[in-house]
Amino acid sequence: MLPRLPRALLAVSLLPLAATALAQSPPTGFRSPSNNIACQYFDYDRQIALRCDIMEATVTARRPADCDLEWGKAFEMSARGSAVRLCYGDTVMDKALPVLAYGEVWQRGGFTCTSEQSGVTCFNADRRGFKLARAKQELF
Repeated sequence: MLPRLPRALLAVSLLPLAATALAQSPPTGFRSPSNNIACQYFDYDRQIALRCDIMEATVTARRPADCDLEWGKAFEMSARGSAVRLCYGDTVMDKALPVLAYGEVWQRGGFTCTSEQSGVTCFNADRRGFKLARAKQELF
């Protein structure tokens, strides 16, 4: 028989288990059927954002002088306002993301994304966003 722990001690001893469970929760978002585009939804203390990365693409946008990392294949937007192209050193591509089949729509937190054979289009509550395809990436 295990000794009875005071409630306060029991709660503290369970915190690492809760943190581990949260750390292992699957990412929220999707990837395209081709696995060329991945999008993840983030909600950090009410700071909502959607980031999408395209793995293989022809990038025609000019790299900013202050970007020493990767450029041109990562895009992000908040629930309101304009979308931006990112200077980045990581990726949101994750094989744990579910596939969003062509013709399907994904919605969360004011964002709407559509998967098509020609690429992925995402927009926010202000109808601002991006269209991502191998040949061309557009902000609108």
